[in-house]
Amino acid sequence: MEDGIVELAERRPKTFGRRKVKPRACVADSKRHLRAFLAEVLEDLGFVTTECASAEELQSVLTSELPDLILLGIAADGIEPGKFLETLVREAFDGRILTVGARESIIVRAVQQVGEEYGLKMLPPLTTPFAAETLRDRVAMLLPEEPAPSPAVHVGEALHAGWLELWYQPKIDARTLIRNGAEALVRMRHPTWGVVPPAYFIPEEHDPHLRDLSEFVIERAMQDWHYLLEQQSPVDLAINLPASYLKEPQAVRDLCRRMPTHPAFGGLTIEIESEEAIRDLDHLVEVARELRLHNIGLSIDNLGANWPSLMDRDKIPFIKLKADRHFVTGSGTDRLKRTVCRHIVELSHGYGVHAVAEGVESRADLVTANELGFDLVQGFLFGKPMPLKKFARSTLTRTVMG
Repeated sequence: MEDGIVELAERRPKTFGRRKVKPRACVADSKRHLRAFLAEVLEDLGFVTTECASAEELQSVLTSELPDLILLGIAADGIEPGKFLETLVREAFDGRILTVGARESIIVRAVQQVGEEYGLKMLPPLTTPFAAETLRDRVAMLLPEEPAPSPAVHVGEALHAGWLELWYQPKIDARTLIRNGAEALVRMRHPTWGVVPPAYFIPEEHDPHLRDLSEFVIERAMQDWHYLLEQQSPVDLAINLPASYLKEPQAVRDLCRRMPTHPAFGGLTIEIESEEAIRDLDHLVEVARELRLHNIGLSIDNLGANWPSLMDRDKIPFIKLKADRHFVTGSGTDRLKRTVCRHIVELSHGYGVHAVAEGVESRADLVTANELGFDLVQGFLFGKPMPLKKFARSTLTRTVMG
């Protein structure tokens, strides 16, 4: 393994310029499922990741991506580590290298020793199995002290480049604590900035790309529903759409046409921002009738101090009213928040619809939501929004509060 490296090491320069926006990592492992797992853990830590299965692929990554970290998976039946080390020396890689392998692996120790002899910046090996916190400790020097800022990115560019995806957060029955569906939330996986939250790219109400984004959300949610059906069991999904989208008759017809005809399809919920829903209430009454025939229900999102606007009506076109997270989180100790939540629950049940508490982040929030009579809850206590495949792998259907 050493012969091809000696000559290359002598040509290795002292420094190598690297991108400093967000830390970038390349996961090198011949096994696809291991690459996906390790990349997911690194992304949770804040890395922008790429993957490679061979030394040739690594060469391309080093040229185009300029990674700060190479995470090198080592197994007896896996990659040939000597070729990877040769590539790293030849390309004058100046970032860190973290080997991952079995605790007593002779190969791991050999790779570590050879890498150090030829000047590569080898981190202490990560032995399997490992905890996420152990990995964080190993790469702590690469993580920024504060989250790196994300740029404003035009949604048209993101749609054209295929950077958008839907992440899913479980909704939980407040009494049984069994999963009762999931909300789809749009995210951008930018090649430089990593995962970008929607605040940086959601267009204004009159931007023509807003309809394109809405079409993407609908189409991808239906694809994801079929994927989840194949992977586990049917999951009732909720998506977010602007009220303006439902003002176009053709858009409504297209929406209805996209609904699955599979007998397991339990329906789609469309969540609409409360201010928009209240402003367009009369029109939504008409739209809701057509949607109901196609197993689609409307829900109000982020309802808060504006709840009185829904009082004194004969009926409302919604199947759920969702309390804004600002009024749910900490409602157990804040009298004003608790009062607003209580009114939203009473309003919901008065109309015969479900009350949803968003922003349940602690056991105290859950206890309060139960006391107030919320039907469904969601929040970090039960899970953060997660990519589709991670959500599908999650086997959590019941949360046990210890």
